Amino acid sequence: MSDLALSGIGGKREATKVANRAAILDAAREVFADIGFGAASVRDIIRRTDLATGTFYNYFPDKESILVEILDDTATEIRARVRAARREATTVEDFVRGGFEAYFRFLAEDPLTLELLRRNAGTIRAMFDEPSVGAGTEELRDDLDAGVAAGIFPAHDTRLMSAAMIGAGFEVGVRVLDRGEPDVDAAVDLVTTVFVAGLERLRAR
Repeated sequence: MSDLALSGIGGKREATKVANRAAILDAAREVFADIGFGAASVRDIIRRTDLATGTFYNYFPDKESILVEILDDTATEIRARVRAARREATTVEDFVRGGFEAYFRFLAEDPLTLELLRRNAGTIRAMFDEPSVGAGTEELRDDLDAGVAAGIFPAHDTRLMSAAMIGAGFEVGVRVLDRGEPDVDAAVDLVTTVFVAGLERLRAR
């Protein structure tokens, strides 16, 4: 068989692997959003694909690993949007409002992700120390530190502040946006008011 033919076969195999992996991820996202991570089984996931049950284990060792990958993919996109918004800020309010608005708008525009977060909130809270979930807290802390250095923010414990802002964003997101018509503006106004007031009070000390 020619090298060209072998290359074609290898390319097809790789394409099939990519497609299978994507199908499993998409199915798992739907299952975790519909019935929750705790109730879901590998069989539930595979049933939503055209693949055999054993195929799952060619790509993932267990359902925990697939949840981590889903959260990592989602968090990567969210962090990119949020960080871009924060880096355009020149005031405390712009920084706080921009970051929260980017996050809440993402959730409002992606009902499946919002439902996945809402239904699995307890599981995700327990994973805040996972790199895929915790990276956003570290990035926020870095941005707060940069803001302090630039004189935008008062000096404060940015480790605690970043944890508080991430926690508030997550909790408000899964509650306020979990309504028939999500009121993103109200959610943004609420958390912006709380954190801007807190940061300004620190400045006044």
